[in-house]
Amino acid sequence: MSDKYDFDLFTIGAGSGGVRASRVAAAHGAKVAIAEEHRVGGTCVIRGCVPKKMLIYGAHFAEDLKDARNFGWSTENAKFDWVTLRDNVLNDVDRLEGAYTETLENNDVSIYHERAEITGPHEITLASGTKVTAKHILIATGARPRMPECQGAEHAISSNEAFHLDELPKKIIIAGGGYIANEFAGIFNEFGCDVHIVNRGDKLLRSYDEAVRDRLLQISTMKGIKFRFNTTFEYIKPCDDGGYFVKMSDCDEEKADLVMFAVGRIPNTEGLGLENAGVELGDKGEVKVDRFSKTNVDHIYAVGDVTDRVQLTPVAIREGQAFADSVFGKGDPVAVDHGCIPSAVFSHPPIAAVGMTEGEAKNKLGSVKVYLSDFRPMKNVLAGRNERSLMKMICDGDSGKIVGIHMIAPEAPEMMQAAAIAVKAGLTKADFDATTAIHPTMAEELVLMR
Repeated sequence: MSDKYDFDLFTIGAGSGGVRASRVAAAHGAKVAIAEEHRVGGTCVIRGCVPKKMLIYGAHFAEDLKDARNFGWSTENAKFDWVTLRDNVLNDVDRLEGAYTETLENNDVSIYHERAEITGPHEITLASGTKVTAKHILIATGARPRMPECQGAEHAISSNEAFHLDELPKKIIIAGGGYIANEFAGIFNEFGCDVHIVNRGDKLLRSYDEAVRDRLLQISTMKGIKFRFNTTFEYIKPCDDGGYFVKMSDCDEEKADLVMFAVGRIPNTEGLGLENAGVELGDKGEVKVDRFSKTNVDHIYAVGDVTDRVQLTPVAIREGQAFADSVFGKGDPVAVDHGCIPSAVFSHPPIAAVGMTEGEAKNKLGSVKVYLSDFRPMKNVLAGRNERSLMKMICDGDSGKIVGIHMIAPEAPEMMQAAAIAVKAGLTKADFDATTAIHPTMAEELVLMR
């Protein structure tokens, strides 16, 4: 511990990246403090992946209860109560916030439940006026939903508010084409809402493989979700009898109970004193860092969504760990490898992917081989559900090395986690072919593609 400063590390933001960095730095013997103006746990735990996945589970029962009838179960009297699910999810979020707080306290990390700003070299001023000094400062303030500028935009909600609704809307218009828009469209649709997705572009899920995107659009349409592309909002006006009048560029005014924007996320860099500290920001307001998460100012670092490298929780956690090990550990500095990161969209059904899409592989490698499995899962056959799954494998045409796997299928994210290890390790199509299938599973398609 340096006598010159109050702390060895001061972290601003107690989300996934900040909490991991602080905990690990403290375990290395550093004296650590963390400031959080909202709730300990950050986006993922409080208003993101975790509560969203619980809503996804809740939504899935709508289909499962219907499908159960062909498996001999009588489920005709099943009823859904949104408030029960909402409150149970929020209670679990409270539990997790307590667990994260406990983790920090058990590692002797000082927690300030207030906003913090950098006000000088190595100096942080808290909202209460307290000034502290730190040898190293870590920015881990994450990102927030972007709310577009249109007349009446303040009447729309973001994903943050979706977890707290008093009642479900009969009709909801969701703006956006990314994973948050598609996930909430699936959730609200399963709960019986009339769901309309409005996108200013002409594509859903731009970074995913085209075949998988097209299949999601087809299945979502079949489930009753309505899509409008190349459309922008003109205004949102409250109605006297509740709900809103919504006008979009390509159609007449219509009425909706709720409008939700899911059109990207903005790094939280305002009001942190970064400009005064001389920290360089990128075009989108993100903190610019090198491969060791260091900014252009020697003692200031940043991890997670605020750096806008890859906005995924496990990436923020890895960056936080690598930062703490590099700065406070005994070994060599550690950089996070941002290549070949698997990801998932928890739509209905979910999508999972790792590596290059077919288009990217053709542009980069020239010669590629594509293997495809298009099938109806056994459970769907007996349930009478006409919904097909798709798995796609992209290989280097010369070496046979697998450079991408893409799938849309029930439990696709669970299958992908193991498959991603093989792709990251550089295995070939022959390695998959040499592996015996587990029958009957959906995952066996991965080793049976011809």
